[in-house]
Amino acid sequence: MKTPRIQTELPGPKARALIARDAEVVSPSYPRDYPFAMSHGRGAEAWDVDGNRFLDFAAGIAVCSTGHSHPDVVQAIKDAADSFLHISSDYWHERQVRLGERIRDLKPMGDEPVMSFMCQSGTEAVEGALKLARYVTGRGRFIGFLGGFHGRTMGSLAFTSSKYTQQSGFFPTMPGVTHVPYPNNFRPLLAGDDQGKAVLDYIENVLFQHNVPAREVAGILVEPIQGEGGYLVPPDGFLQGLRELCDRHGILLIFDEVQSGIGRTGKMFAAHHVGVAPDIMTLAKGLGSGMPIGLVVARKKWMEQWKRGAHGNTYGGNPVCCAAALATIDLVEREYMANAATVGAYFMTKLRELQGGYACIGEVRGRGLMIGMELVLPDGAPARKLCDDLVTRAYHNGLLLLSCGQSTVRFMPPLLITTEDVDDAMTMLEKSLVEALG
Repeated sequence: MKTPRIQTELPGPKARALIARDAEVVSPSYPRDYPFAMSHGRGAEAWDVDGNRFLDFAAGIAVCSTGHSHPDVVQAIKDAADSFLHISSDYWHERQVRLGERIRDLKPMGDEPVMSFMCQSGTEAVEGALKLARYVTGRGRFIGFLGGFHGRTMGSLAFTSSKYTQQSGFFPTMPGVTHVPYPNNFRPLLAGDDQGKAVLDYIENVLFQHNVPAREVAGILVEPIQGEGGYLVPPDGFLQGLRELCDRHGILLIFDEVQSGIGRTGKMFAAHHVGVAPDIMTLAKGLGSGMPIGLVVARKKWMEQWKRGAHGNTYGGNPVCCAAALATIDLVEREYMANAATVGAYFMTKLRELQGGYACIGEVRGRGLMIGMELVLPDGAPARKLCDDLVTRAYHNGLLLLSCGQSTVRFMPPLLITTEDVDDAMTMLEKSLVEALG
């Protein structure tokens, strides 16, 4: 018998004290939604400093793919640390080479050979992808998507448009980026029943013809499942159409799989669901089970064009982070990717059953264990306050969640969760929804 989840008021006295200390010395820019102060975690559960136990369906923003402190990952980190903690990217080491080989063997671009550039985060991976696209095409413009999130540095921030707060105070960002709608059949921005086709037509027949010449576009950066923008799965045929459009105009197709990659969707990469091979792919988050690592993965014919010194870093290919990534990939490939597909389907069924009883749930969507539940007002408008209240009430009931988009609750638990975990989460979720509705 496990102890009750919540044993103190929230936040408890130790959490309040820690938060007060933090306020004196740590930047206030972090967008914290509720006062959870973590002590430790195991698997899909996390404890706060006051001993309260939570079911974690946020997983460090889809980072803790193998759960908290998986023993295989921890051991791999320890073994690497016992050897050496760092050697600069001026040198070679076994774990870095092995990680590059493992990524190659996962066939992110199908049968096309690939090479990887290693860095520390998804943002850095995006920056590297943009530099590579400009370098090999000799072009300066890019196309991104409304609602996209690609990082917060000045280059990646030029593409990030999920919330204005992220750009406010930092404009102008990198020039040459044009945003187009991300296809969303639930909330269409363009005319037509097929929003994927409508967006493709807009790019080809409006944007390229009147504003942004295709011959000047280096790359199109897109999330194959949009994350911060609302966990949006694009309509069938859209990504294939985007691939064809890029091929017609000599544009590089860049998939940001920082959140959707490494088994999150039930396949190793979201791209594998639709059989579309990008030219460049960015990875991070779930790749290291919590260790800071990012990758720019590109078709070999593109990346091998980079000359010595064209791009680099100090910490890229860190041996401890590479060890964590190798252990993570092994676990995901061996069991957790399939588990994400199976348990994710079960979870989607349960959420749609819940939707049948509550008119405020407008749509349930996703793939694998990347699932969004959009909340709406009676007139169909986004229910922003209800979404925020639900996430807060879930915290008080022992379930860690985050939101995205305008009013979408997102579920991105560790890939090891069970159907029993889902059942527990559903009990807490419905209780929290009833409380939020008042």
